Amino acid sequence: MRPPGFRNFLLLVSSLLFAGLSAVPQSFSPSLRSWPGAACRLSRAESERRCRAPGQPPGAVLCHGRGRCDCGVCICHVTEPGMFFGPLCECHEWVCETYDGSTCAGTCHCGRCKCDNSDGSGLVYGKFCECDDRECIDDETEEICGGHGKCYCGNCYCKAGWHGDKCEFQCDITPWESKRRCTSPDGKICSNRGTCVCGECTCHDVDPTGDWGDIHGDTCECDERDCRAVYDRYSDDFCSGHGQCNCGRCDCKAGWYGKKCEHPQSCTLSAEESIRKCQGSSDLPCSGRGKCECGKCTCYPPGDRRVYGKTCECDDRRCEDLDGVVCGGHGTCSCGRCVCERGWFGKLCQHPRKCNMTEEQSKNLCESADGTLCSGKGSCHCGKCICSAEEWYISGEFCDCDDRDCDKQDGLICTGNGICSCGNCECWDGWNGNACEIWLGSEYP
Repeated sequence: MRPPGFRNFLLLVSSLLFAGLSAVPQSFSPSLRSWPGAACRLSRAESERRCRAPGQPPGAVLCHGRGRCDCGVCICHVTEPGMFFGPLCECHEWVCETYDGSTCAGTCHCGRCKCDNSDGSGLVYGKFCECDDRECIDDETEEICGGHGKCYCGNCYCKAGWHGDKCEFQCDITPWESKRRCTSPDGKICSNRGTCVCGECTCHDVDPTGDWGDIHGDTCECDERDCRAVYDRYSDDFCSGHGQCNCGRCDCKAGWYGKKCEHPQSCTLSAEESIRKCQGSSDLPCSGRGKCECGKCTCYPPGDRRVYGKTCECDDRRCEDLDGVVCGGHGTCSCGRCVCERGWFGKLCQHPRKCNMTEEQSKNLCESADGTLCSGKGSCHCGKCICSAEEWYISGEFCDCDDRDCDKQDGLICTGNGICSCGNCECWDGWNGNACEIWLGSEYP
């Protein structure tokens, strides 16, 4: 009589064998031999059929070419232990690669992730099943990105005019206007450093301290990292300690120069003497249009011949209208002032002396919406308003604008780097900011 322990061992072996067989595909069954070395009870055709992958025709490779067929059972190659697995040697690797600390977001089979798409939607995908586009479904509309965008790896990319995590909000301005507001001076959307949402740029760089961050500005045009000798966002090594960072460009202190104020300057003049020479008769060094170095002015922008003079006192850009026409096409510019041809007058030679319309016709063209002639702040000539010279700040088609509303820097409207157009600064090329105080053009020579 066998001991009870032996009987329990037989029960355990039989249960494991049954569990193993239940996991094998129906097309597969264990070797049919009466005992080791006995003849196979299967025909050769049936044996090979059981060793072929499902759907493969007779004569196809057996055991995926990674083992030999023994009476309907694949014996996988063991020249490289642990290399091939599975009833038909179909698995190269048994364990899936890791992703973000996890082996597989789905089910790992033969070293590959099988994603859970039991509903047939196909919304879960990726090498590690890491992409779940179900995250893009709007709870209210049950549509992907609310029907106003496309989903990629669980993130919505909205169509123009829509925004939000699931594109659920619509902008109150047109896509064209949104793009215009987000366009930086160099013509790029948010300077390629941010995302435009309804006309406002969200810069990619966010400082964890809650301050500006390294990238800032209405169109993300300012990058403070350009001011640091060696970039380290938590250091204060701006402009090598010898200047002030202004929208990513260093304004060096007297006695220093270089892109990052890294070079000492040998100058026999004191800082006060240098500024006095650069100031001349103006209230500001280099008339507010240049950079003073050792008593000499370098006019902004570099290479622009319209700004010149010993103290940059001449600015021929002031002779141009908003369309860039010099003196209305009826005069020449001399040191920022128009010299009009005969028969024309005005600050930009925009008014003809002779008029081919009646006084009544002229007045009708000069009346504003409330019927007031030139808003009561100018006179009418040939259908156009001539604003009062005594009130220099009055401008506009009907003398209805106040240039004092434009932003100033160093006491200059638009910092002298743009034209005030009805309360807003229209900056010249290379300048930006509410008061055109930020230089974004080429580097100073």
